[in-house]
Amino acid sequence: MSRRALIPLLLLSLCARAGAQDAPARPALNIPAPVAGAAPVTVERITVHGASLEGNLERDSPDRGVIVYLPPRYAKDKGKRYPVVYALHGYSINNEKWSTEIKTPQTVEGAFATGTREMIVVLADAQTLHNGSMYSNSVTTGNWEDFISRDLVAYVDGHYRTIANRMSRGIAGHSMGGYGTVRIAMRHPEVFSSFYAMSPCCMGARGAPSAEAGKEIEAAVAAGQSGQSSVLDFGARTALASAAAWSPNPKSPPFFLDLPTKDGVEQPSVLARWAANAPLAMVDQYVSNLRKYTAIALDVGDRDGLRINTAELHRMLDAYGIANSFEQYPGDHVSAVADRMQNHVLPFFGKNLVFDVKR
Repeated sequence: MSRRALIPLLLLSLCARAGAQDAPARPALNIPAPVAGAAPVTVERITVHGASLEGNLERDSPDRGVIVYLPPRYAKDKGKRYPVVYALHGYSINNEKWSTEIKTPQTVEGAFATGTREMIVVLADAQTLHNGSMYSNSVTTGNWEDFISRDLVAYVDGHYRTIANRMSRGIAGHSMGGYGTVRIAMRHPEVFSSFYAMSPCCMGARGAPSAEAGKEIEAAVAAGQSGQSSVLDFGARTALASAAAWSPNPKSPPFFLDLPTKDGVEQPSVLARWAANAPLAMVDQYVSNLRKYTAIALDVGDRDGLRINTAELHRMLDAYGIANSFEQYPGDHVSAVADRMQNHVLPFFGKNLVFDVKR
């Protein structure tokens, strides 16, 4: 079974590199040059225990690696507090790998050096048994939505000089992280006030895989092959991650999930559960929450397979009169992520978060 046969139906949008499948050639990477004289940020690598992740059936550790970038002046002015941006990585990678793609801390330092107000930036590791949590709540993976919006925010507020108010918190992410950004933002306006979704995946509902693809995935589960197995096709790996997040089943070892096919035959009840987690189907339920945001931004490359659904999310927000910006820029799924982080994402939060707090 070919990779091409799996991709159309299973989550092309999950992979950090999948969006460029329709492009004839990869565009050059757009990486900002280091800004001369940029003051260094302080990089801390910490471990945060997630009560929301305890007891997950995958047995992924609830203790998660987190990278924290502290502003250049953080150590100098002991009385100053800062807004925080939580940035979510995509499928198949962790926060350490994503930091090499978005070129942090260089791009964080570059943003500050070119006029963006200083803030704290936080990257958490959401890699799981099947290579991605989908930032969703599930007994199988653990409650990742709750980990980001509750456990992680509480830890950062408790250990760093933050402005512990929704008006001073933003959330952003790329691909699967863009999906997580939209999902978490829609459901938690009490925590965040601005969000920026970069090439968000998984916006729309999907159909079932072909019988051939479905049987391949079922065989992988029967053989105990997880989403981290190098012998599995990309589509099979992403199907396992999606099922673990969106169709968990505590009575179905070894992976405790329901697949979208059985003996290659479509399972409508499972697909309905997946569809219920598609943001394009969720927007109507969360209009009042979305209206609470002071700023919303979406972007996607013009050679990214995710551009259609990203544009549809923009259209739906516009239809409800929810202010948002949408940019389709030159590039594919990953070619411009470093430039976007330095010159678009962080400046967006620099303009829209609250930086001043009464002492």
